[in-house]
Parts: sequence; C-alpha cells; structure tokens
Amino acid sequence: MQTPRRVRELGVVVGALPTGPLNAITDVPGVLVGQTTIATDELNTGVTAIVPEGYALGLPAAVAVGNGYGKLIGTTQVDELGVLETPILLTGTLSTFRVADALLTWLLERNPTATSLNPIVGETNDGHLSDIRARPITPADVHAALNTVTSALPSEGCHGAGTGTTALGFKAGIGTASRTLPTGTVGVLVQANFSGLLTVSGVPVPAEPIDAEGNSCMIVVATDLPLDARQLGRVARRAMFALGRVGSDFAPGSGDYAIAFSTNRTPAYADRDLRGPFQAVTEATEEALLNSLTMARTTTGYRGRTAHAVSHSRIRDLLTTAGVLR
Repeated sequence: MQTPRRVRELGVVVGALPTGPLNAITDVPGVLVGQTTIATDELNTGVTAIVPEGYALGLPAAVAVGNGYGKLIGTTQVDELGVLETPILLTGTLSTFRVADALLTWLLERNPTATSLNPIVGETNDGHLSDIRARPITPADVHAALNTVTSALPSEGCHGAGTGTTALGFKAGIGTASRTLPTGTVGVLVQANFSGLLTVSGVPVPAEPIDAEGNSCMIVVATDLPLDARQLGRVARRAMFALGRVGSDFAPGSGDYAIAFSTNRTPAYADRDLRGPFQAVTEATEEALLNSLTMARTTTGYRGRTAHAVSHSRIRDLLTTAGVLR
C-alpha cells in the first residue's frame, strides 16, 4: 500500500502561479472546511462542508454548469440573485436531499427569525463503492461536519464526500489547491467522480475502466478577490476547463458543476484584469483534481467492488519517459 501523497510531492508542478501556504481552499481567509466520513464494508460515503465566514450576510456567488445531469440544490436562486447565503455541502447522490434538510435544520437553529433560506448541496454518485440506496447520511453526520470546520488543510482522497468516489479509472475523492495573486487568493476544492483518461502534465496514464454509474464532478471555488457575481460566473466557467486538462471525457451522464463565491463584498475588479483569476482558477482546479487521485487509497466496498489508487511510481515513470520529469 503506497502512502497517499499530493501531486507536488511526486514532482509534478501544475502551472506557474504560486500556491498559498497550504495549497488549499482554506488559504482564502475566512473559508473553513469540515468533513464526516463513513467507511464500512458496504458504505463508503460522507459529507464535506465548505463554510465561508459571513455567509449569513450574503456573499457574491455564481454557478456554472458543464453538464446538468446532476443534483445541485439551490442553484436557481444563486443564478437569480448572485448571492450565496448558506454553507456549501457535498455528499452522495441519493443523500443530497437528506443533507439539505439537515443543513436547513442547522441554519434555522442559528437564525430563529428566518422564514426563507436557500441551502446549497451538491453531489456525485458514489454507488460503485457504497450502498447508495441506503441513504445512510443522518442529520448528526451533517451537523458533525458543520460543527468541526477548520482553516487547516482539508483531508483529501477518501474522506468526506469523496470517500466512495472514483475518477478516470482510479479511486479518487476530495482534492484541493490554491493560487495567489498580488490582489488576493483563489482556492478550489473538488469532489471528483468522472470518466475519461487520466492525463498528468499532458501525459496519459491509462487505467482499466470502472463500470460505475454516474460520472460527475463538483468544483467549489473560493476567493477574496473583489469580484461581483457576473465575474464569478466567468471564473466558475474557467474551472470547467481544467476537467479537460486532466482527461475528462465529459460523458453524457455526467453532472459537472462549479460554484464560485467571494468573501469580499465590495466588488471593484475590472474585467480587463480577469486574466490572473482565470489562470489561477484553472491551475488550482487542475491540481485539486490530481490531488484527489494521488491522495486516495485503494478501496474495497459495496458487494466487494474495488477501486485502485493510481500508482505514484507509474505516474513518475511515464512522466520521466515523456521528458516531463527528470
């Protein structure tokens, strides 16, 4: 069993921009992450909570849809108002609605006068390694993730909402990365669960295809740059490009979504200056996707099905042969 390692530890550097101190979404000031992991013989699932400070006052936000074959609760109001007013939670497909209800309970307890709230919950299908029809996520699981959020480096790979996911023929999960600009930070967290041919720095890393239902990816983009909702929509759409860079085949049964928000409520960014944020989100998303794979462990789950972690030595050998690594 190889030790999970982030892709930079393998010598792979994505892009040219510098990372934040943790190379994670939590490098964005005020962005916290908490997770609940369920891992048994038949269940491999969980909850990942992204909680930006100040969400209750409303934060500029936007959603981009690469392929809408999925469940992302709360998108129409974000599209209409350009505002995020709750934490963002990720989970398995059939648990989405239970997670949204539990999030709503958690929010109502903290706002005794609220009569309308728009919970944001996304998903990917972890049914290959987990008994998805059991819908095992409980309110206690959701509240545990929300109540343990931290600014530390989020656990990657087989944790939280990524416990049972697969991508590009390998075991995948949660991944995160960040990029810094002179004016602020862009951080990304992904829940990877999609098909295609893994590609690292332009080099294919073939795998035996996994016969798994649901080929999706959730991308959460956080920044403290002073971007308005329209500009965040442009940033979110650039996050989608990174899926192609790592080899997604954008299958018709894939639900690919990016939701971007800013913790800065004073938008003051010119469109002509978006080159930096566009580069930052593309690089950070690509690296987060690779981290979701290299940080995962081989997992055997529901009905004895197994998803194998990508071999670190194989990545290095292929990239060395191609002249990418020395």
